Amino acid sequence: MNIIEAKDVLFEYVQRDENNNIEEVNEALSDMSLSIEKGSFVCILGHNGSGKSTFAKLLNALCLPKEGTVLISGMDTKDESRLLDIRKSCGMVFQNPDNQIIANVVEEDVAFGPENMGVPTDEIIRRVDEALEKVGMTAYRFKSPNRLSGGQKQRVAIAGVMAMKPECIVLDEPTAMLDPSGRRDVIATIHELNKKEGITIVHITHYMEEACDADRVIVMDGGHVVMDDVPRKIFSRVEELKELALGVPQITELGYELRNAGVPIPLGILTREELCQYLIPLFKKKGVGPADA
Repeated sequence: MNIIEAKDVLFEYVQRDENNNIEEVNEALSDMSLSIEKGSFVCILGHNGSGKSTFAKLLNALCLPKEGTVLISGMDTKDESRLLDIRKSCGMVFQNPDNQIIANVVEEDVAFGPENMGVPTDEIIRRVDEALEKVGMTAYRFKSPNRLSGGQKQRVAIAGVMAMKPECIVLDEPTAMLDPSGRRDVIATIHELNKKEGITIVHITHYMEEACDADRVIVMDGGHVVMDDVPRKIFSRVEELKELALGVPQITELGYELRNAGVPIPLGILTREELCQYLIPLFKKKGVGPADA
């Protein structure tokens, strides 16, 4: 069952002058069709200007398509009467957590969404407790968000979305402003939400390593989907990705260069352990011990 359906979507950014006359029209998405299955973990990759962030905004009805249809759990984002239901179903986490943290205390911020939805007080308390526990932030519930690290703030932002009980969470480059430690924490959190809670994750990122554990990777360019497959098959297409101004995970790049140098290993290696699995037997075959290697 698909939770997201985009059909023949066209979206344009229109720039107007002070008299409201059109000065410039930039097409961000063109004839784009895409389905995302409920409960899946999908990564969307693309260089700046590829249309991936615009697509994210369409999923939460922050933007509406000029042409075509976007359905969230069967609800048309153009139907204003379903707007609240759409945003309940599909939560959004932005690149900068400061853009969506508005309260002075962590637990109050997490409670903000369900309060605005009219959820009863007892249920809000239960949801806040549950959401903070799931993102590992219970110990910080009475802290000011201003005293938290970037990774901790992002986890609070995720908890705030979770407290609204969405079926899907869209994350638009949530780790772009974080250090490596904060990045690992956030990625671990969203994977856990997907595996343990069954929440559909749409993760937009420019860090290739973050896409390795996804169920599916979608690559966008010029407002179109140009690749759509499992991570191993996507990252086997190294030259094509480079032509799109994208890289591959570092370990995949190493494997690719070794293969080009004549080492008999497959394309699309995603982890260090996997690379060692192929290299160690080759070293042993040549009589090279682990210490020598």
